[in-house]
Amino acid sequence: MSSLSAPRLPWPLPAVAAWLLAWGAFAASAAAGAGAGPAFAAAVVVGAAVAATAQGRWRRLLAGAGFPLSALALGALPGLPGWAWLAAAVPLALAYPLKAWRDAPFFPTPADALQGLEGVVTLPAGARVLDAGCGLGHGLAALHRLWPAAHCEGVEWSAPLAWLAARRCRFARVRRGDMWAGSWAGVDLLYVFQRPESMDRVAARADAEMAPGSWLVSLEFPIAGREALARVGAPGGRPVWVYRVGQSGNSSSNLRPRRR
Repeated sequence: MSSLSAPRLPWPLPAVAAWLLAWGAFAASAAAGAGAGPAFAAAVVVGAAVAATAQGRWRRLLAGAGFPLSALALGALPGLPGWAWLAAAVPLALAYPLKAWRDAPFFPTPADALQGLEGVVTLPAGARVLDAGCGLGHGLAALHRLWPAAHCEGVEWSAPLAWLAARRCRFARVRRGDMWAGSWAGVDLLYVFQRPESMDRVAARADAEMAPGSWLVSLEFPIAGREALARVGAPGGRPVWVYRVGQSGNSSSNLRPRRR
């Protein structure tokens, strides 16, 4: 028997729904005579319930945290000045500007996430490796550990994150910019940790600009409708999907996680 499941809303609509419904619950509770504390608690529960429908742990966290953070920023709880919370949010807004939400939120690459990738991908000395959306440089560091002789590059939209990544990763050339604006021509390996909704665009851009046989590596999210050459990664960790531009894997055994 097949089971039916409700279609998932595209991100960030689950977060917006969680925030709006939580504020609605807060307003309704307050209008019914509940104190600020009980109204706040009721709204947090409603927001968390809606946030639970989002795909992925970090997205659920972002959706669920929206109401309490905005309530604190607006001074919805007595005794907490709204300007203090707003001032605390300003550095976050500068570090992660609104435009960056069209790509992926800031989720660092775990230190061991690319374990086993060097057993599948062969790169010559001096190969050009690009981390598109490099954040603070965690992915760059992981790639450099695997291929220390490669020329690592990173591009990051957030100016503070790009500045910090350049200082954390002295071995790499990091620039602040739009990952979609620069050319990917001449890149031997492209690494991304994006959103599921971005992967078709990543694949199309790689096919159009990168040389056939170049490597495309995606942490966690596969390319829909395209067979991966291999799936690797740390046991129990996020999957790492490996593709070759202009090719696809032809053996289902390649999709079994490799363990070392």
